[in-house]
Amino acid sequence: MSLPSVTLEFREGTSDKVYKAAVEESGGGYVVNFAFGRRGSTLNTGTKTSSPVPLDEATKVYDKLVLSKTAKGYKPVGSGGGIAASVVAAVTDRDQRDTGLYPQLLTPITEDEAVAYLTDNDWCAQEKFDGKRMTLRKTTYDVLAANKKGLSIGFPDAIRAAVDAFMSSFVADGEAIGDRLHAFDLLELNGCDLRPMPYRERLEHLKEMLGEAGKAVAVAKTAVGTAAKRKLMEELKAAKKEGVVFKRLSAPWSAGRPASGGPAVKCKFYKTASVIVLSVNAKRSVAIGVLDGEDVVPVGNVTIGPNKDVPSTGSLIEVRYLYAYKGGSLYQPTYLEDRSDELDRGECVIGQLAYKPDED
Repeated sequence: MSLPSVTLEFREGTSDKVYKAAVEESGGGYVVNFAFGRRGSTLNTGTKTSSPVPLDEATKVYDKLVLSKTAKGYKPVGSGGGIAASVVAAVTDRDQRDTGLYPQLLTPITEDEAVAYLTDNDWCAQEKFDGKRMTLRKTTYDVLAANKKGLSIGFPDAIRAAVDAFMSSFVADGEAIGDRLHAFDLLELNGCDLRPMPYRERLEHLKEMLGEAGKAVAVAKTAVGTAAKRKLMEELKAAKKEGVVFKRLSAPWSAGRPASGGPAVKCKFYKTASVIVLSVNAKRSVAIGVLDGEDVVPVGNVTIGPNKDVPSTGSLIEVRYLYAYKGGSLYQPTYLEDRSDELDRGECVIGQLAYKPDED
């Protein structure tokens, strides 16, 4: 009998990683083992089963593991043998929607840490928009939009009409809020790759290209210099905006998010968390939870406003809150949006929560 096994790979920007998973016989039952690391290096190893289990249970654990990795962008090497039909279907769907447009992600910082960015003239400041990440590719024949995962998505007609009006072909990155795209980076222009350029030059090209743009597409307001950055940050806080972003003006573009630091960071003015909808309650509320290892820990309920659709069980949503009680619920959570198309379940972890100060 041939047991399931697979080798997956992840290549994005400077990342080149391998992940191997397999069901193996052990102690009269079966275990699910894995190995991962950078290609060509010694791989780290581990197991998803603390003790041997029946084959059908091990297979379910294996399928869940492989599906979670493919959801994060890993792809089977070769034929991808050993993957269940449901996983194959999910991978195929992602491959068909994969645009290859992966965004540059922001490293979180605290307000105390923001002081250094305010006083460093190699960093500019922009608003941290509370919307949906959207990268647009316009060619002579079509306009395509990609989400945070690089998957093709639909987008408002108003944005399409505004983009169609441009004669140039380009790839631009931004954040969509309703029918408006706040553009903040230009990666390609008329066949020229701008990614190696410093951000200040890419931003100038973006301003030149979108100079005549209507309200549907606009360049994000950018502050340069300590005084201007402090003023923008104060204005954003007074207007109760989500936060501020700092970008290094001398940095070329790079995909993904580094483990720390990097050319782009974000400072949020209030706490948010990505959580899992555990069940739908009566009177427009849902029970929510986060992952603590392999376990799902409930963190309370959140009401869904009358102008928003109630997310279904299993959805991944974003909520705002004041603080979390250890071993308990989020205090005063507010529903923001369903982000199932942008998030992976593995991002909804307990480690993201900020606890009440006297419980730290």
